Formats: sequence, C-alpha cells, structure tokens
Amino acid sequence: MRVCLSSPIFLARLLAHAALIVVSCALPLAAQEVKPQNLPILFDARERLPKLDLSSLVRLRFLTSIDFPPFNFLDQNGKLAGFHVELARKICDELAIADKCQIQALPFGELQGALAASQGDAVIAGVAVTPELRKTFAFSRPFLMLPARFVRNLKASIGGTTAASLAGHSVGVVKGTVHETMLASFFPAIKPTPFDDKDALLAAVKDGKVDAAFADGLQLSFWVSSPAAEKCCALFDGPYLSQQYLGEGMTIMLRQQDAELTAAINHALATLSRDGRLQEIYLRYFPYGLY
Repeated sequence: MRVCLSSPIFLARLLAHAALIVVSCALPLAAQEVKPQNLPILFDARERLPKLDLSSLVRLRFLTSIDFPPFNFLDQNGKLAGFHVELARKICDELAIADKCQIQALPFGELQGALAASQGDAVIAGVAVTPELRKTFAFSRPFLMLPARFVRNLKASIGGTTAASLAGHSVGVVKGTVHETMLASFFPAIKPTPFDDKDALLAAVKDGKVDAAFADGLQLSFWVSSPAAEKCCALFDGPYLSQQYLGEGMTIMLRQQDAELTAAINHALATLSRDGRLQEIYLRYFPYGLY
C-alpha cells in the first residue's frame, strides 16, 4: 500500500492523470503563474544526525517502480525519472557514494519481496508505513508529508479565507475515505456532501453543485491548474497534516539489520532538507505546490 491515502491505493496511484502530471512537471515555473509555498522542514535544526563513513560499501541499490508519477515514472525517452529518483541520486551525492549508487525499477508489488531477499538495499517508492511492515523492515525519517486540502469554486460566495467560513456551505468529499473521516474530525461544523468517487467530486465542484471539496492535496494541486478544471477553482486554506489520518509521510524502506545505512540516509535527508536541495527537487516536480 502506498502513502497519500485518498483511497487504499491512492486512487489507482494517479494512473488516470499520469500524462497530465508528466507534462506539468516539464513546464518551467514561470509558465505556471503560481508561487508555491516552501516545503516544510521535517528535521529539527538543533538535531545532529551523524554522517557515517560508507566508503566500504560495495554498492547502494535503490528499488522503485514506474507507476507513481510524479514520484517515479518513465519519461518521454523511456528513462527512469521523478521526485524519488532524483532524491535517491542526491542522497548518494551527499553520502559521497555516487559511483556506487544504482536505481532499479520493479513492479510495485515485488518491491517488498525484493528488499527482503537482498535484491536491493532500499525501497523509495511511496510505501505506506504500517505497524505490520515495521515488524520486518526499518524506515527512514519522513522527507515529505502529503496534506489534505480544500478546493473551492471561484464563483461561490464564501465570506472568508479560512475553513471556518465554509460552515453552512456544501462541501464535497469522497465517501469511505480517510478524508471523509478527517473532515468530520477537524471541521465538525461543516456538513459534508458525499460522492462515490473522485471524478464525481471534482465534476461537482467544477459545475458549482458544491461550493468546495476536501481531498488529497497532491491531486487537487495538479487538478486546479489543469485544462480539465477550466480555471473554475482554487485551493483554499490549509494545508492540513495528520499522521493519524494521512500516515507518517514519504519515507525510505530498508532492512532492519541495516541500521548503519538507515542512519546514513537519515543524515543525508536532514542535510538535503536544511540546505535547500530537497526544496529544489520539490519545486521541480510539484510546480503548483502542495502547501
């Protein structure tokens, strides 16, 4: 199971929007007419994570998949690309082992078994952290949180700029999802309008059948700027983060016995986060911003 829980499999892992996302990631930021907020730093500036010597490491093999754009996918030339792929390379650069770094793509369902069988050393593919997986594997510190967001119809008369102003308005949500539960918990004054699926939800807010919607921030950030939305809508308030409802965020999965490698990757992630290199990757693959 992947993170970003609009549904148990992230709404078919964004496959329906793969082409849109790949094209969007290739556009220069100047053409987007947006100014995304900075990526939240998830590492305490006072925390010192040791940089371990990995010079004796023979190789570091990252495993990923090709069906989770914009995190990992094949580009127009058939080459492995995406946020995860570039992050893996930056980690290897920071650990001074770029010449020993390999990135291999496998079907998502095979990643866990391949890591357990030592066919790779780390999985960077959006695997959701669960108590069951923690019995067998280790996980790095999170490097990206995927928020929930509101999106509003620009023609709706909403008298405010915060979620509190949505009380009394129709707010759509996909029923049976964590976002439905999160909306009820975070905003009890909002009476939700349930929809069977994401497509029905987005069509409703676009057509003005509901004034706003609450859903996965990643999908909404791309949708509001896509031709499909026809400039009908905009992100509204937020972002909203919750480990209880949305999970621990994006991490790297490793074998439990590889404690030294896990610590080294945590050091690299902290350094990339603090010096802005993680922000640079984020802006490249999320030109509309998540936050």
